[in-house]
Amino acid sequence: MVKEKELKNLEEVTIRFAGDSGDGMQLTGSQFSDTTAFAGNDLSTLPDYPAEIRAPSGTVYGVSGFQLHFGSKDVHTPGDRPDILVAMNPAAIKKNQSELKPGAIIIANSDAFDKKNLQLAGYEENPLEDKSLEGFQVFSVPITSLTFSALEETALGNKDKARCKNFFALGLMYWLYNKPLEQTLDWIKAKFKNQPEFIDANEKALKAGYNFGEITEVFTTRYNIEPATLQPGIYRSISGNEATALGFLAASVKSKLPLFLGSYPITPASEILQYLSYYKNFGVKTFQAEDEIAGVTSAIGAAFAGYLAITNTSGPGLSLKTEGIGLAVMTELPVVIINVQRGGPSTGLPTKTEQADLLQALYGRNGEAPVAVLAASSPTDCFYMALEASRIAIKYMTPVILLTDGYIANGSEPWKIPHVNELPDIPVKFRTDPEGFFPYLRDENLSRPWVKPGTEGLEHRIGGLEKANITGNVSYDPDNHDEMIKLRAKKIKNIVNDIPDLEVDGEFNGELLVLGWGGTYGAITEAVMNVRKGGYKVSQAHLKYLNPLPKNTREVLKRFDKILIPEINLGQLSKLIKSEFMIPVIQFNVVRGLPFRTTDIEIKIIDSIGGSNGR
Repeated sequence: MVKEKELKNLEEVTIRFAGDSGDGMQLTGSQFSDTTAFAGNDLSTLPDYPAEIRAPSGTVYGVSGFQLHFGSKDVHTPGDRPDILVAMNPAAIKKNQSELKPGAIIIANSDAFDKKNLQLAGYEENPLEDKSLEGFQVFSVPITSLTFSALEETALGNKDKARCKNFFALGLMYWLYNKPLEQTLDWIKAKFKNQPEFIDANEKALKAGYNFGEITEVFTTRYNIEPATLQPGIYRSISGNEATALGFLAASVKSKLPLFLGSYPITPASEILQYLSYYKNFGVKTFQAEDEIAGVTSAIGAAFAGYLAITNTSGPGLSLKTEGIGLAVMTELPVVIINVQRGGPSTGLPTKTEQADLLQALYGRNGEAPVAVLAASSPTDCFYMALEASRIAIKYMTPVILLTDGYIANGSEPWKIPHVNELPDIPVKFRTDPEGFFPYLRDENLSRPWVKPGTEGLEHRIGGLEKANITGNVSYDPDNHDEMIKLRAKKIKNIVNDIPDLEVDGEFNGELLVLGWGGTYGAITEAVMNVRKGGYKVSQAHLKYLNPLPKNTREVLKRFDKILIPEINLGQLSKLIKSEFMIPVIQFNVVRGLPFRTTDIEIKIIDSIGGSNGR
């Protein structure tokens, strides 16, 4: 008779799946995330995988991980330190042990802890047998052999059977955290609809893992996390890259313009191209270019032709697109450039996150070439900022750079799906009247007219040479150049009248304001919430509009004695704030290729206000 297991309620938990690159940890994590979202929990994820396509098997360098933080309360980050590690090989423990919470649970695939794998991971002794894991709750589970036993009667070969062990681990975790199997079972049937042998094998592995938790005496406790209290609506789990793609698709619908993406694949931005390629039935045209220059110039051509035109890249690709962006500035065409920031410089850390491209976005072009710069703050915010970038580009006939980063691009969270009628329209005015037309006439926004090529009587040419104001003729006149430079700059500044004010969360004024931008929003928000619980009075503001900055930015900053700016760079927003407003700031810069730890920001906040003096 199996002893009934204790069911313990938790408010939140952080799980990390880790193993070799071929162990399917990203799939395992994403399936657990989808099921968690389906069950109504709030969540945030952090995929973490090697940059190499074939990273050395069994080594620390080849470890692929997926971290998930979910709970019955608001979740803003993927968690600082895991409560539980599912380790598929010794290298997974070697890499992640120092990151775990004291007393964390480790579920280890004991079958993988042979002499070869131990040596590859740098172990002289088996950590499951010596005392190196004291202080953790270690459960040795022969995941591989149990998977083989469950699949004994299937037609799969040993290699394919071994590939199912991640579903055994997933089933065990579903049991441990009281989650249903149905979501993943449906996914398996859809994924392998033409391969019934794989449906059978993966279903058996998943259920075997679940049943192992139920019948074994190894685990005496399982855990339950109640659904979070969310606004009524229809939700789905969404990543930042998918949200970005859907945001531009929505912008195409709301503007009634066909969407064109010119893209050269680059990690971690390539998924935007992949997602948009699925929507040909919406009139979306995706072009995989031969290089970054072709990607941006094809988008410029599409904008000239009257499309909602976008191009996506990451930091190195933005560098290569620089001259093309300058051409879009000169021609004054609405092009949106998405930069999914990653670790740099050069090739840098292709699969890791960073936010060190702010100054490149603001100033990284020859000549005076101002563009609007926006930044998304979370995976779901990518959707809305894609819409906003499209609106601004079209209204002001200007290139717009939208900054996301590897963390929010690959991470996911629940997204309340909006009805299309809830989204703002994006008005588009194509010039059709030839009477009095010139290419560089300007409206009240200083925007020049948008004309579809071939419109009778409105034939015109544009290009990279300086233009005469109004007529658009090539001009080398010094005074005209001075005028055009100032007009283009003023047009960007005028956008300040069309964006929301900077909002402050917390006290209207006080001793400390924590100012952030981009993907640091979650960690800053959670840190500020935590220190407030300790009695500290701290306010928070987050910038989504970086050029121009919101109209009230100076006024907000002046109301606080101290400004703390956490950034995953060496202080780029800090430089901007100090130069623009002559206001001293406290910098907090950590550039590890990972999101901020909430606890690190908490410590910096308390230190900045003098500990108990801030209470």
